[in-house]
Amino acid sequence: MSEKIAQRALILATFSFAANFSVWTLYAALVIPITALWHLNVLEVAGLLSAPMLSGALSRIPAGIVADKGNPKILFVCQMLICLPPLGLLFFIENYSQLLLLGFWLGLSGSAFVFGNRYVNDFFPRNRQGTAMGVFGVGNAGAAITLVIVPILQENFGWHSVGPIYLLGLLFVALLFLFFAPNRPSHVTDKAVQSLCWYGLFKESQIWRLGLYYYFVFGSFLALLLWLPYYYTQAYQLPLPQAMAFTLFFVTTSSVVRALGGWFADKYGGRSVNWSVFWVCLVCLFFLSYPPTSMTIHGVEHDVHLDIAINVWIFSVLICVIGLAQGFGRASVFKMIHEYYPDNMGRAGGIVSAIGALGGFTLPILFGMAVDFLGFYSASFMLLYGVLAICMMAMYFAIRAERYHRKLQEAASYNFLEDDDL
Repeated sequence: MSEKIAQRALILATFSFAANFSVWTLYAALVIPITALWHLNVLEVAGLLSAPMLSGALSRIPAGIVADKGNPKILFVCQMLICLPPLGLLFFIENYSQLLLLGFWLGLSGSAFVFGNRYVNDFFPRNRQGTAMGVFGVGNAGAAITLVIVPILQENFGWHSVGPIYLLGLLFVALLFLFFAPNRPSHVTDKAVQSLCWYGLFKESQIWRLGLYYYFVFGSFLALLLWLPYYYTQAYQLPLPQAMAFTLFFVTTSSVVRALGGWFADKYGGRSVNWSVFWVCLVCLFFLSYPPTSMTIHGVEHDVHLDIAINVWIFSVLICVIGLAQGFGRASVFKMIHEYYPDNMGRAGGIVSAIGALGGFTLPILFGMAVDFLGFYSASFMLLYGVLAICMMAMYFAIRAERYHRKLQEAASYNFLEDDDL
């Protein structure tokens, strides 16, 4: 197979994924003007942000099943066409409930990752899977497109116009991919998929371990790109353009570095990258979790007043570091999936990515609940710190259990143990 054909497939798939990701995260930019117009509370904002994430996450499992059985190129195009009607209907929205329901429909754009991932997988050998998946994952930068374009469209034409304009853009991308993306290589067109059924994958410990890891590196990435515009405007009282600019920098750097993360996964192994990402994020979240604090120390001669708070610049640097680490981590996950399930990439990738995308649904809601309960905005990062700590402990014990069972099986195979002892 020609290298040029593989590169063309990768470029067009990445571009199409970016367009879909832009649609999937559309509410991240729309929620600010809508909140001001309809006077939404924190939980209503969180629900609006989470709606597309829920349907996007759940749709990835059936998408993975059909991607292994059908033609991923055609399925990719069909998925984009399905997302056109709700974009057009955004023009007629009149209340919160309607917007929420359309959010669930728009969330089907989140399944684009599964179809695109399965499509790209067929064009690259095993030793280049990490790099290819990393480059494809740069399509996460589609969120940056939304953060740039939507405020401009909203200011000039009103927020109702955003949907129809996005409809035209997504239709163009679908047609471009249909007519110019190469067909699957002939040697994989009729390749049989292993008999491992999709529900059997739920019994695989590797699936849950990778899914848990992806829940943080991708789920929290989704949650943060949705939450940050609101956080900047509320916690730091920044105007919307500045809030969008800071969020844009976070999204862009985290997405672009994903390609480098794929190369690192190919060179040093996915597991090494995974744990490095965890520790970097844990340190950053520790500082982000600290709430603004004022205290008075009563001295012998006079009192000392201390105000401890993270200013917007330190906050943004820490967020950027987290985003860079997440970018590395997202690429390494699918390198490992290909190693474990090379003939079931659609199904395995669909389940893992669904678990990860559920973070984009659950975490914004939990952020809103934490802020409402504790009464300060850094409570959202306290919660995320706890989520990360739980993920790290769960993965640590899961890996230890997996190694223990492997040793038992090896011992049994060499007759070091009797079968009855197992």
